[in-house]
Amino acid sequence: MNMNMNAKRKSMLSVGIVKRALIDSFIKCNPLIMVKNPVMFVVEVGTFVVLLMILFPSYFGTQDKIGFNIAVFFILLFTVLFANFAEALAEGRGKAQADSLKKTKQEIMANKLVGGALITIPSTELLKGDIVIVAQGEMIPSDGEVIEGLASVDESAITGESAPVIKEAGGDFSSVTGGTRVVSDQITVRITSDPGHTFIDVMIALVEGAKRQKTPNEIALNTLLVSLTLIFLIVVVTLAPMADYLGIKLDILVLISLLVCLIPTTIGGLLSAIGIAGMDRVTRFNVLAMSGKAVEAAGDIDTMILDKTGTITFGNRMASEFIPVGDSTVESVAQWAAISSLKDETPEGRSVLELVKKEGFTFTIEVADKAQFVEFKAETRMSGMDLQNGQKIRKGAVDSVKSWVSGNGGMIPEDLDEKGNKIASAGGTPLAVAVDNVIVGLIYLKDTVKPGMRERFDQLRKMGIKTIMCTGDNPLTAATIASEAGVDDFIAESKPEDKIAVIKKEQAAGKLVAMTGDGTNDAPALAQADVGLAMNSGTTAAKEAANMVDLDSDPSKIIEVVAIGKQLLMTRGALTTFSIANDIAKYFAIIPAMFMVAIPQLKILNVMALGSPMSAILSALIFNAIIIPLLIPLAMKGVSYKPMSSAKLLSRNLLVYGLGGIITPFIGIKFIDLFVHLWV
Repeated sequence: MNMNMNAKRKSMLSVGIVKRALIDSFIKCNPLIMVKNPVMFVVEVGTFVVLLMILFPSYFGTQDKIGFNIAVFFILLFTVLFANFAEALAEGRGKAQADSLKKTKQEIMANKLVGGALITIPSTELLKGDIVIVAQGEMIPSDGEVIEGLASVDESAITGESAPVIKEAGGDFSSVTGGTRVVSDQITVRITSDPGHTFIDVMIALVEGAKRQKTPNEIALNTLLVSLTLIFLIVVVTLAPMADYLGIKLDILVLISLLVCLIPTTIGGLLSAIGIAGMDRVTRFNVLAMSGKAVEAAGDIDTMILDKTGTITFGNRMASEFIPVGDSTVESVAQWAAISSLKDETPEGRSVLELVKKEGFTFTIEVADKAQFVEFKAETRMSGMDLQNGQKIRKGAVDSVKSWVSGNGGMIPEDLDEKGNKIASAGGTPLAVAVDNVIVGLIYLKDTVKPGMRERFDQLRKMGIKTIMCTGDNPLTAATIASEAGVDDFIAESKPEDKIAVIKKEQAAGKLVAMTGDGTNDAPALAQADVGLAMNSGTTAAKEAANMVDLDSDPSKIIEVVAIGKQLLMTRGALTTFSIANDIAKYFAIIPAMFMVAIPQLKILNVMALGSPMSAILSALIFNAIIIPLLIPLAMKGVSYKPMSSAKLLSRNLLVYGLGGIITPFIGIKFIDLFVHLWV
């Protein structure tokens, strides 16, 4: 299942995709398919009527215009085919990715644990809740969570990245995906998906567009296009009897040409392709969007909730110093910190033991024999050990440890807050270490802000997006990091319910909110947010709650996702503006051509000085047809996006695509007419 996303980013199209799109262009001419796009369906009906006029010229009285009719027929046919080609081309890349996954998807044999014994069964027979053991060199048979052990896993089949990642029991990096390979060690995995519902199956369905639903904005725009089409259809149908009343004879072919040029065929032909390409851009960026609605919502985001660790900072908070408080010594702090971390498998816990070893401190490891490990919880914000001799050791946030010690009748050292604040003001995180009712010292954890974050937040500010940093750190540390990174606001000592509260508060003010997360405790907030980006390395609960999954597990990618969402909205808006604007020029080509012979005074409207009524009609139709394939690259790639206010963005679009949409057809139709007039 090797789907190298990086290679796919480099190549926008391939010969195979283009060939497949050409074939699909004809298949999509099926009226049952075309009716889903009302604008182009009207063009197809017009094409069929022109075909009847060619086949039965005597019935329609067009024996003397066979050549002209044939020319119009092929122009209209190509208009329909070009619109179908745009949609097929956008779908093609997703289908190619899906085919790649399907071809290489293989049945994996799994070592299922049953009653203490291992039995080998096909992966397709695994059910949710089954326990399997995966050793070095073996493929993980299905999606699951590591419940025992630690292993290095090659996820290149999913992410395209060759570097293996560490998966371990507990914590936020326990989720594994079927089809990935264990590079080292052995893990015990609890299966979390039934056959046909694995992450790979979801990827196949999404990238091939099987589950693509139109977004609210797309539906609204489609409704507008249908309304305009109906209005112009009524205008054209009523125009014939009105002209007859005035003694003006209008050919059916001219009326069909007028209708095709009046209705918004350009955006009608490209609308679906824009939506599909928008989702595809997110996919090629290694983000799996569960719906087009999520991508579109990203473009309308007003507030972004960001975790500090791993998003704004590198997330590698490592113990760098032991600081005693009260009457304790550095050796004492190091000893109890090490004992409290013996069974702590978090990066911070491991870094404590590494620092003890590095600094040459010693401790009696036998003290921890048969001790009970107290896991870290978001509610308590502490972890530790309950020793067999009755001693209780706790390590965690200063305020939490202070409350725990006070609850046990202990005293708080006078220099604790001063030394803790000093660490926090330097941008570090202080962890207090306590033994029973005595706080012996602090562990200084260091973390650093990722380079360029201030500039990126400045860009978001220019977009009108408010950034809020959530962190479990104390207010001083949070304020220091927030100031250094340049976020608009922060929430210190935050708990899972705090994230939900701030999301609901922003949503109550009518704002759309985005956030990232990877842990089970992030799942409620990810579900509540309008755009929830879960990390692929995170837990199954987080991925199920979110509407986007980042295969690279880069929390800061939410910033790029928002930019892609805005680019999607901009592309749709820009091409809609261009489409409606270029209709104006077509009016100046078609309308004078229709009435100049009967009403010579209308010749003044022929500002382009087109050669003849027939050449004017053909030139307008040809331009109407070729503008669709010319705009396909822009629809696929998207309009270039630069962070700016909505007012500036609107002014820019009106200038570039509004004015450009008016000028381009005048030039294009006149240029085409120079050649068509010679033939006509």
